Amino acid sequence: MKRNTWQREAVRATLGETEGFVSAQGLHSRLHSTGSPIGLATVYRALADLALEGEADSLQSPEGESLYRACSTTDHHHHLICRRCGLTIEIEVDAVENWATNVAAEHGFSQAAHVIDIFGLCAACTGASVTA
Repeated sequence: MKRNTWQREAVRATLGETEGFVSAQGLHSRLHSTGSPIGLATVYRALADLALEGEADSLQSPEGESLYRACSTTDHHHHLICRRCGLTIEIEVDAVENWATNVAAEHGFSQAAHVIDIFGLCAACTGASVTA
């Protein structure tokens, strides 16, 4: 574990106050709007460290940008993510875990790891699409 600097704590706190996923640039802008002198490279490093340690979830947007959010659990889990509003729900799915282990074993792999994020439209955005 990395030592806890004021910069890392500022990133952690701001990420925790942010709804949904945010880019490093977006988080950097929020920090600067509160007067923080933290640099963008420091924000990138802190987010990568928090994700590595399980304190932040990270995923790639459909455009390929890395996005982060404070993680509510350090246990392995997956996400349902609304493409329109960004609503994110953490889910645990035993069937996915079993499938991943079985597929890996069928091909001679062990110690398999995976990341699954399911993108779609949440109920509210689906309703908005129908009425629009």
